[in-house]
Amino acid sequence: MNKIVKKEYLSENVVKLEVEAPLIAKSRKAGHFVIVKVGKHGERIPLTIASADKEKGTITLVIQVVGKSSKKICALNEGEYITDLVGPLGKATHIENFGTVVCACGGVGTAPMLPIVEAMKAAGNKVITVLAARTKELIILEKEMRALSDEVIVMTDDGSYGKKGLVTNGVEEVIQREKVDLCVTIGPAIMMKFVSLLTAKYNVPTVASLNTIMVDGTGMCGACRITVGGKTKFVCVDGPEFDAHQVDFDEMLMRLSAYKDVE
Repeated sequence: MNKIVKKEYLSENVVKLEVEAPLIAKSRKAGHFVIVKVGKHGERIPLTIASADKEKGTITLVIQVVGKSSKKICALNEGEYITDLVGPLGKATHIENFGTVVCACGGVGTAPMLPIVEAMKAAGNKVITVLAARTKELIILEKEMRALSDEVIVMTDDGSYGKKGLVTNGVEEVIQREKVDLCVTIGPAIMMKFVSLLTAKYNVPTVASLNTIMVDGTGMCGACRITVGGKTKFVCVDGPEFDAHQVDFDEMLMRLSAYKDVE
């Protein structure tokens, strides 16, 4: 069991939890995720590690309330425990000095992007972060992103904060004014699809961190399978990051909607 040492609401339905997990904090890298479970018969939920503190032995998770299980996790308070927490899982983000890197994130996708921005900047890249959400209230971790990025562009669907438009508008603005060597995108699947279509048009290499349905996280169940470059891959062990221009996003979106009626 893992104790929650700090809880903070980033917005009405988004919670940040700092959790005791010394071994994971020591070994995790940007891009890694964990699987958590609340209660003996709880659902297994994959969550990307937003940050880690080796000295304190804690990791930070950001969770959006979207269903019964995420609601149970977000209802926990400081001093209470997550029943099971396994990780770090998946492959770490490939970090090197690419040049200029655009990090495009939407909604709670900002949380898993944070360690990637930090690592890319530490590797000597110029990092331009595009934060996007439907409204101002849903923009999260802006202060932290500004501290780590060379530039932050904020986009909101309704124009209530930053610039009015979609994440793709912000990404295209950067591409049209300067050479971009890599784009990294994290967010809703439909968002990543359109970021990928945009960057393909400009021949900008793009990496997407995928958020498929996942059960065991070890490649055994096959629930997270996707098609990349015509081949079957498993997000939990082969990813979660893939060449976005090779991902069959339409298939992924179809599989993500399989349990919509049940949800």
